[in-house]
Amino acid sequence: MTVIFILIGISLLVATGFLLAFLWAVRSGQYDDDYTPSVRMLFDDDSPKSTKSTSRV
Repeated sequence: MTVIFILIGISLLVATGFLLAFLWAVRSGQYDDDYTPSVRMLFDDDSPKSTKSTSRV
């Protein structure tokens, strides 16, 4: 029975840690830009520049 109380205590500590990490991420601006990732796939990529060397070794 005491094992259950120990596991509940540990799980509450872990849950509190995740909550604090989430609050830190929100306050530090990790979730501010929610527009760019959704439309980034719509942007055209620049065509690769071809560099042909005319000299042969």
